[in-house]
Amino acid sequence: QVQLVESGGGLVQAGESLRLSCTTSGRTFSTLIMAWFRQAPGKEREFVAAIRWIGSTSYADSVKGRFTVSRDNAKDTAYLQMNSLQPEDTAVYYCAARAGAGLYRTLREYDYWGQGTQVTVSS
Repeated sequence: QVQLVESGGGLVQAGESLRLSCTTSGRTFSTLIMAWFRQAPGKEREFVAAIRWIGSTSYADSVKGRFTVSRDNAKDTAYLQMNSLQPEDTAVYYCAARAGAGLYRTLREYDYWGQGTQVTVSS
């Protein structure tokens, strides 16, 4: 079993930045694909970004160029650096993990989920 704990959410103004963290336990971190999803009020949960243990990444078009996903395998932690935040980025952000090699963008491919952290961007 893998436990994921997100942190770093908060309230910011448009144009500002936040960095989310996702700390894992229960399985060798380097074997996991780590991903970030988000869910805005009244909307379905959507893919944001994912990263392999070797550092290759995948991003949703809506965040490409503004968000950066990274990981520190020594600290069992994944990060999501979010720059130039906009009100439409307001959502609960979830960390997710799966074993294997694919940088999948669908929820059902991920076996483990964190509890989520709220990000609110005011205009």
